[in-house]
Amino acid sequence: MLARRFLWIIATIIILVVVAAGAYRLFGRQLLAAALVPAVAFADSKVAAAPDYRQPGAWDANPALASDPARWLPPGVVPPGHGRAAVFFVTPTAYLGRDRWTMPFDDAATNGRVEQYLQSQASVFNAVGGVWAPKYRQATFGAFLTAKPDAARALDFAYADVVRAFAAFVATVPPGTPIVLAGHSQGSRHLLRLVAEHVAGTPLAGRVVAVYAIGWPVAATDLTAMALPGCAAPAATGCVVSWRSYAEPAEVTDFRTSDPVAMRARAPLLCVNPLSGSIGSNAVPAGVNLGALVPGKDGRGGTLVAHGVGAACRGDYLSIGGAPGGFGQYVLPGNNYHVYDYNLFWANIRADVERRVTAFGARDPAAR
Repeated sequence: MLARRFLWIIATIIILVVVAAGAYRLFGRQLLAAALVPAVAFADSKVAAAPDYRQPGAWDANPALASDPARWLPPGVVPPGHGRAAVFFVTPTAYLGRDRWTMPFDDAATNGRVEQYLQSQASVFNAVGGVWAPKYRQATFGAFLTAKPDAARALDFAYADVVRAFAAFVATVPPGTPIVLAGHSQGSRHLLRLVAEHVAGTPLAGRVVAVYAIGWPVAATDLTAMALPGCAAPAATGCVVSWRSYAEPAEVTDFRTSDPVAMRARAPLLCVNPLSGSIGSNAVPAGVNLGALVPGKDGRGGTLVAHGVGAACRGDYLSIGGAPGGFGQYVLPGNNYHVYDYNLFWANIRADVERRVTAFGARDPAAR
């Protein structure tokens, strides 16, 4: 009797798990929206004080700080020497609250996520020079799950901070210094607009080594607005690198429709394979992967594991094949490995930016 009851309990648990997994798969975006879209109007939302980007404390990463998470390196990676470039990095969404539309600066959990992003993403760029990553009043995660006008207001508000931070960055970096522009997710969204509105057609455009707009759709219209092509070769410069990672079977519709204003009429989308450094549909085997950054148990730090993840551009997305080990904690609906866009190819991205900076210096002796 006890054995039969135990089996019924186990069977019930299994059924509940399967039902929950199915609901998440079918209604993941709706469930997330219900939980994360702010109920308060943007006009009534609390707002943190504007950062003063002339001060080092207004930055999450800045060479003027005594230390910052963007200088972190995985075990076994040799610390870089003095790089010739300057990196402007815009962090992805870290604030998940629904009590306001924009990120506060005094929330411990949010600041912890920012630190994780700087370690796992911005750190790939520290080989080529100092990394500047501004604190900014980014839009909350729920802003990407609704078409409410308040969401657009929150994103415009966040972008205004990024524009001010970039102006301070340009004023600080010595004239002629090569510039790498990088971001992820919301950060990449702001970066595309920044380049189109404040870099394209200006003398700054000639100093841009590459734009790493990872984890956000980049369409032909975006490239035209930025006056930059996609990176067609591994040593190309003055170009854009972008991809969005999915395991198979991939369901990309959810991501493509999560921000209706930004996503409309955007296909086809740019996909630069991080393992080849170029546009193209050829599959690159896992043996070419120099090291994926497998995160630690608490999401911080991590270790490099080589030859574990291959990649192939499949139309609008980057396919990583079957689900890789060590990356299951934050997988989004549709086998979306968005959170791990950088982690999966950490060492290859590092080699990619070093290669492009070297090529840029060879073509522009003044930048050496």
